[in-house]
Amino acid sequence: MRILIATGGAAHSDVAVRLGACVVRATHSQATLLTVIKHETERQQANAILLRAAVLMAPALTGAQKRVRVGRPAEEIVREATEVCYDLIVIGERPLHRLVRRLLGPTADYVIARMPCPVMIARNKTGPLRRFLVCEGGRDPSLLNRLTARLTPLLALAKELTVLHVMSQIATSPTAPGWLLTANAETLIARHTTEGEWLENDLEALQRLSACLQPKVRHGLVVPEILAEAKSGDYDLVVIGAHQGRGWDRFLLDDLAHQIVLQADRPVLVV
Repeated sequence: MRILIATGGAAHSDVAVRLGACVVRATHSQATLLTVIKHETERQQANAILLRAAVLMAPALTGAQKRVRVGRPAEEIVREATEVCYDLIVIGERPLHRLVRRLLGPTADYVIARMPCPVMIARNKTGPLRRFLVCEGGRDPSLLNRLTARLTPLLALAKELTVLHVMSQIATSPTAPGWLLTANAETLIARHTTEGEWLENDLEALQRLSACLQPKVRHGLVVPEILAEAKSGDYDLVVIGAHQGRGWDRFLLDDLAHQIVLQADRPVLVV
Protein backbone atom coordinates (compact mmCIF):
# COMPACT_ATOMS: atom_id res chain seq x y z
CA MET A 1 0.00 0.00 0.00
CA ARG A 2 0.97 3.64 -0.43
CA ILE A 3 0.18 5.61 2.71
CA LEU A 4 0.08 9.39 3.06
CA ILE A 5 0.62 10.68 6.61
CA ALA A 6 -0.19 14.36 7.11
CA THR A 7 1.38 16.36 9.92
CA GLY A 8 1.39 19.97 11.02
CA GLY A 9 3.71 19.45 13.96
CA ALA A 10 1.02 19.77 16.65
CA ALA A 11 0.14 17.17 19.29
CA HIS A 12 -2.81 15.77 17.33
CA SER A 13 -0.53 15.37 14.31
CA ASP A 14 1.91 13.40 16.45
CA VAL A 15 -0.89 10.92 17.16
CA ALA A 16 -1.38 10.48 13.42
CA VAL A 17 2.35 10.06 12.85
CA ARG A 18 2.63 7.33 15.48
CA LEU A 19 -0.47 5.50 14.25
CA GLY A 20 0.74 5.78 10.67
CA ALA A 21 4.06 4.28 11.72
CA CYS A 22 2.28 1.27 13.22
CA VAL A 23 0.34 0.69 10.00
CA VAL A 24 3.37 1.14 7.76
CA ARG A 25 5.52 -1.18 9.81
CA ALA A 26 2.86 -3.90 10.10
CA THR A 27 1.83 -3.85 6.43
CA HIS A 28 5.29 -3.20 4.93
CA SER A 29 3.84 -0.24 3.06
CA GLN A 30 5.39 2.74 1.33
CA ALA A 31 4.98 5.94 3.35
CA THR A 32 5.03 9.64 2.55
CA LEU A 33 5.11 12.34 5.20
CA LEU A 34 3.36 15.54 4.14
CA THR A 35 3.22 18.96 5.73
CA VAL A 36 1.57 22.07 4.31
CA ILE A 37 2.74 25.65 4.68
CA LYS A 38 0.98 28.90 3.84
CA HIS A 39 3.98 30.62 2.22
CA GLU A 40 7.28 29.59 0.67
CA THR A 41 9.04 31.58 3.39
CA GLU A 42 8.01 28.86 5.86
CA ARG A 43 10.01 26.15 4.07
CA GLN A 44 12.57 25.88 6.88
CA GLN A 45 9.80 25.38 9.43
CA ALA A 46 8.26 22.69 7.23
CA ASN A 47 11.55 20.81 7.03
CA ALA A 48 11.81 20.88 10.81
CA ILE A 49 8.27 19.47 11.16
CA LEU A 50 9.06 16.63 8.76
CA LEU A 51 12.35 15.86 10.50
CA ARG A 52 10.59 15.66 13.86
CA ALA A 53 7.91 13.41 12.38
CA ALA A 54 10.56 11.11 10.93
CA VAL A 55 12.18 10.84 14.37
CA LEU A 56 8.80 9.94 15.91
CA MET A 57 8.26 7.22 13.34
CA ALA A 58 11.75 5.73 13.34
CA PRO A 59 12.64 3.02 12.63
CA ALA A 60 9.37 2.30 10.81
CA LEU A 61 9.80 5.12 8.30
CA THR A 62 13.51 5.36 7.67
CA GLY A 63 12.78 5.24 3.95
CA ALA A 64 9.73 7.49 3.97
CA GLN A 65 9.43 10.22 1.37
CA LYS A 66 8.93 13.78 2.62
CA ARG A 67 6.71 16.27 0.88
CA VAL A 68 6.01 19.98 1.41
CA ARG A 69 3.06 21.70 -0.26
CA VAL A 70 2.02 25.35 -0.16
CA GLY A 71 -1.61 26.38 0.43
CA ARG A 72 -4.47 25.41 2.72
CA PRO A 73 -3.73 22.14 4.56
CA ALA A 74 -7.05 20.41 3.82
CA GLU A 75 -7.01 21.27 0.11
CA GLU A 76 -3.37 20.33 -0.35
CA ILE A 77 -3.79 16.98 1.40
CA VAL A 78 -6.60 16.11 -1.02
CA ARG A 79 -4.57 17.32 -4.02
CA GLU A 80 -1.55 15.28 -2.98
CA ALA A 81 -3.63 12.16 -2.45
CA THR A 82 -5.35 12.62 -5.80
CA GLU A 83 -2.23 13.31 -7.83
CA VAL A 84 -0.17 10.44 -6.43
CA CYS A 85 -2.96 7.86 -5.97
CA TYR A 86 -2.38 6.80 -2.39
CA ASP A 87 -4.31 3.91 -0.85
CA LEU A 88 -4.74 5.49 2.58
CA ILE A 89 -4.53 8.91 4.23
CA VAL A 90 -3.72 9.13 7.95
CA ILE A 91 -4.51 12.43 9.66
CA GLY A 92 -5.04 13.70 13.18
CA GLU A 93 -7.90 15.79 14.47
CA ARG A 94 -7.45 19.03 16.38
CA PRO A 95 -9.49 18.96 19.62
CA LEU A 96 -12.25 21.55 19.25
CA HIS A 97 -15.73 22.12 20.61
CA ARG A 98 -18.13 19.87 18.70
CA LEU A 99 -20.34 22.68 17.36
CA VAL A 100 -17.32 24.67 16.17
CA ARG A 101 -16.01 21.63 14.32
CA ARG A 102 -19.31 21.18 12.53
CA LEU A 103 -19.61 24.80 11.47
CA LEU A 104 -16.03 25.56 10.46
CA GLY A 105 -15.13 22.29 8.77
CA PRO A 106 -11.68 21.34 10.09
CA THR A 107 -9.06 19.63 8.02
CA ALA A 108 -10.27 16.10 8.84
CA ASP A 109 -13.86 16.91 7.90
CA TYR A 110 -12.85 18.55 4.62
CA VAL A 111 -10.64 15.63 3.62
CA ILE A 112 -13.35 13.07 4.41
CA ALA A 113 -15.92 15.03 2.41
CA ARG A 114 -13.69 14.94 -0.68
CA MET A 115 -11.57 11.90 0.01
CA PRO A 116 -9.91 10.36 -3.07
CA CYS A 117 -9.08 7.25 -1.00
CA PRO A 118 -9.87 5.85 2.48
CA VAL A 119 -9.05 8.15 5.40
CA MET A 120 -7.94 7.07 8.86
CA ILE A 121 -8.60 9.56 11.66
CA ALA A 122 -6.03 9.01 14.40
CA ARG A 123 -7.30 9.44 17.92
CA ASN A 124 -5.99 8.38 21.35
CA LYS A 125 -4.81 4.84 20.60
CA THR A 126 -1.59 4.59 18.60
CA GLY A 127 -0.59 0.98 19.29
CA PRO A 128 -0.93 -2.09 17.07
CA LEU A 129 -4.28 -2.55 15.34
CA ARG A 130 -5.59 -5.98 16.31
CA ARG A 131 -9.34 -5.70 16.96
CA PHE A 132 -11.46 -4.25 14.13
CA LEU A 133 -15.12 -3.24 14.15
CA VAL A 134 -16.50 -3.06 10.60
CA CYS A 135 -19.87 -1.28 10.51
CA GLU A 136 -21.93 -2.63 7.62
CA GLY A 137 -24.82 -0.51 6.43
CA GLY A 138 -25.88 -2.60 3.45
CA ARG A 139 -25.06 0.13 0.93
CA ASP A 140 -24.31 -0.69 -2.67
CA PRO A 141 -21.50 -1.25 -3.40
CA SER A 142 -20.73 -3.04 -0.16
CA LEU A 143 -18.39 -1.42 2.32
CA LEU A 144 -16.36 -4.63 2.29
CA ASN A 145 -15.95 -4.49 -1.50
CA ARG A 146 -14.53 -0.98 -1.26
CA LEU A 147 -12.38 -1.91 1.71
CA THR A 148 -10.81 -5.05 0.26
CA ALA A 149 -10.20 -3.39 -3.09
CA ARG A 150 -7.46 -1.17 -1.61
CA LEU A 151 -6.75 -2.12 1.99
CA THR A 152 -6.45 -5.90 2.16
CA PRO A 153 -3.02 -5.70 3.89
CA LEU A 154 -4.57 -3.53 6.60
CA LEU A 155 -7.52 -5.88 7.10
CA ALA A 156 -5.12 -8.81 7.35
CA LEU A 157 -3.71 -7.29 10.56
CA ALA A 158 -6.93 -8.04 12.43
CA LYS A 159 -6.64 -10.83 14.99
CA GLU A 160 -10.32 -10.30 15.78
CA LEU A 161 -12.75 -8.86 13.25
CA THR A 162 -16.38 -8.07 14.05
CA VAL A 163 -18.89 -7.15 11.34
CA LEU A 164 -21.64 -5.04 12.90
CA HIS A 165 -25.05 -4.15 11.54
CA VAL A 166 -27.33 -1.81 13.48
CA MET A 167 -31.05 -2.36 12.99
CA SER A 168 -32.87 0.88 13.69
CA GLN A 169 -36.45 0.40 14.84
CA ILE A 170 -37.24 3.78 13.33
CA ALA A 171 -36.53 2.36 9.87
CA THR A 172 -38.27 -0.95 10.51
CA SER A 173 -41.54 -1.53 8.67
CA PRO A 174 -44.69 -1.44 10.88
CA THR A 175 -45.60 -4.84 9.48
CA ALA A 176 -42.29 -6.44 10.45
CA PRO A 177 -42.59 -9.48 12.74
CA GLY A 178 -41.81 -8.91 16.40
CA TRP A 179 -38.83 -11.28 16.47
CA LEU A 180 -37.03 -9.06 13.96
CA LEU A 181 -36.80 -6.26 16.54
CA THR A 182 -34.58 -8.35 18.83
CA ALA A 183 -32.98 -10.88 16.47
CA ASN A 184 -29.26 -11.55 16.73
CA ALA A 185 -26.90 -12.04 13.81
CA GLU A 186 -27.17 -15.82 13.79
CA THR A 187 -30.98 -15.66 13.59
CA LEU A 188 -30.94 -13.13 10.75
CA ILE A 189 -28.51 -15.28 8.76
CA ALA A 190 -30.46 -18.48 9.43
CA ARG A 191 -33.75 -16.89 8.32
CA HIS A 192 -32.18 -15.36 5.20
CA THR A 193 -33.33 -11.82 5.92
CA THR A 194 -31.86 -8.94 3.92
CA GLU A 195 -29.66 -7.99 6.86
CA GLY A 196 -28.62 -11.60 7.32
CA GLU A 197 -27.56 -11.84 3.68
CA TRP A 198 -25.45 -8.69 4.05
CA LEU A 199 -23.68 -10.18 7.04
CA GLU A 200 -23.23 -13.58 5.43
CA ASN A 201 -21.73 -12.07 2.29
CA ASP A 202 -19.32 -10.02 4.37
CA LEU A 203 -18.26 -13.05 6.39
CA GLU A 204 -17.52 -14.97 3.21
CA ALA A 205 -15.45 -12.08 1.88
CA LEU A 206 -13.42 -11.84 5.10
CA GLN A 207 -12.86 -15.51 5.90
CA ARG A 208 -9.41 -15.62 4.35
CA LEU A 209 -8.29 -12.47 6.18
CA SER A 210 -9.08 -13.19 9.82
CA ALA A 211 -9.02 -16.35 11.91
CA CYS A 212 -11.38 -14.86 14.49
CA LEU A 213 -14.41 -13.49 12.65
CA GLN A 214 -17.87 -12.83 14.03
CA PRO A 215 -21.10 -11.10 12.93
CA LYS A 216 -22.96 -8.91 15.38
CA VAL A 217 -26.28 -7.06 15.41
CA ARG A 218 -27.38 -4.23 17.68
CA HIS A 219 -30.85 -2.70 17.81
CA GLY A 220 -31.41 1.04 18.24
CA LEU A 221 -30.16 4.32 16.80
CA VAL A 222 -27.22 3.84 14.48
CA VAL A 223 -24.67 6.31 15.87
CA PRO A 224 -25.15 5.58 19.60
CA GLU A 225 -25.11 1.82 18.98
CA ILE A 226 -21.90 1.93 16.95
CA LEU A 227 -20.19 4.13 19.54
CA ALA A 228 -21.40 1.89 22.38
CA GLU A 229 -20.12 -1.26 20.65
CA ALA A 230 -16.76 0.37 19.86
CA LYS A 231 -16.27 1.26 23.50
CA SER A 232 -17.63 -1.89 25.11
CA GLY A 233 -15.63 -4.10 22.76
CA ASP A 234 -12.49 -1.98 23.15
CA TYR A 235 -11.77 -2.13 19.43
CA ASP A 236 -8.55 -0.67 18.06
CA LEU A 237 -10.17 0.55 14.84
CA VAL A 238 -13.73 1.40 13.79
CA VAL A 239 -14.38 1.06 10.04
CA ILE A 240 -17.30 2.93 8.50
CA GLY A 241 -18.54 3.89 5.04
CA ALA A 242 -19.48 7.44 4.11
CA HIS A 243 -21.34 9.40 1.49
CA GLN A 244 -19.23 12.16 0.00
CA GLY A 245 -20.88 15.56 0.23
CA ARG A 246 -19.79 19.17 0.32
CA GLY A 247 -20.41 22.21 2.44
CA TRP A 248 -23.89 22.60 3.89
CA ASP A 249 -24.93 19.17 2.58
CA ARG A 250 -23.01 17.52 5.39
CA PHE A 251 -24.32 19.89 8.06
CA LEU A 252 -27.97 19.74 7.07
CA LEU A 253 -28.11 16.00 6.47
CA ASP A 254 -26.40 15.31 9.80
CA ASP A 255 -24.46 12.54 8.11
CA LEU A 256 -24.09 9.44 10.26
CA ALA A 257 -20.44 8.92 9.36
CA HIS A 258 -19.71 12.53 10.24
CA GLN A 259 -21.26 12.07 13.68
CA ILE A 260 -19.29 8.89 14.33
CA VAL A 261 -16.03 10.61 13.41
CA LEU A 262 -16.91 13.50 15.74
CA GLN A 263 -17.83 11.36 18.71
CA ALA A 264 -15.62 8.25 18.55
CA ASP A 265 -12.89 8.02 21.16
CA ARG A 266 -10.62 5.79 19.05
CA PRO A 267 -9.24 5.64 15.48
CA VAL A 268 -11.84 5.62 12.71
CA LEU A 269 -11.27 4.45 9.16
CA VAL A 270 -13.66 6.07 6.66
CA VAL A 271 -13.98 4.17 3.39
